[in-house]
Amino acid sequence: MEALQQLENWPVDHVAAAVIAPERPLNATFGDTGRVFPLASVTKLLVAQAVLVAVEEGALELDDPAGPPGATIAHLLSHASGLAFETRDAVAEPGTERIYSSAGYEVLAEAVEDTTGFGFGEYLRESVAAPLGMTATTLDGPAGHGASSTVDDLALFTADLLTPRLLSPQTAAGARSVQFPGIDGFVPGYGKFRPNDWGLGPELKGAKNRHWTAQSHSPATFGHFGQSGTYLWVDPVRRAGAVVLTDRPFGAWAKPLWSDFNQSILAELDD
Repeated sequence: MEALQQLENWPVDHVAAAVIAPERPLNATFGDTGRVFPLASVTKLLVAQAVLVAVEEGALELDDPAGPPGATIAHLLSHASGLAFETRDAVAEPGTERIYSSAGYEVLAEAVEDTTGFGFGEYLRESVAAPLGMTATTLDGPAGHGASSTVDDLALFTADLLTPRLLSPQTAAGARSVQFPGIDGFVPGYGKFRPNDWGLGPELKGAKNRHWTAQSHSPATFGHFGQSGTYLWVDPVRRAGAVVLTDRPFGAWAKPLWSDFNQSILAELDD
């Protein structure tokens, strides 16, 4: 895929990437796809998947109380619990604002630990990483941003998001459907969106523009980016996804490059 060659000119020391389209004759990668990178908030996609496995196993229910009074597992997964970004202070009523909260994902990890008896890093490995063959993926820090992985591993994860094996079709569809629709909120680094659609873990593109995805991504596109200069998206309409991992923290450098690069990928997929 010619679009991947743009990565040679990115202002980063290391970058690796893959475009995943299992139903096409496509095997597109760039860079050292076995290099381990910190994922930052892309971690949340893995954590959410493990939480949803716990739901399917009966250890949790989406409407179980968790976090501040009135909040549930579903509120925490979709950043609608009212918890602040870094602390467990409640700054809004559950379901009224989309307040992006890494602290909320720590609460989710603790809920899984309490009901399963496993440390969350172990549960993530056994419920998500091992079944998909993700041998280099670890969670060594907070559940909101503490995982590390490779493009090779995340390509396997992306393929599962496109054709779910870990989750039932019903749960997978719910995860990428708008939760608590109509509420507004900020996407870190990109400002406020009205509404700020989110699923059970993944951010949803919806009608968002001036965004880290491409303008022509389908509204059904879902994924996440991380402050370590990482992102993963899945466009279910195109039946394709992409993973890009870098070692330069997200900043002004990334905003034009990410959206333009994603647009180039879509142009080739649509050709």
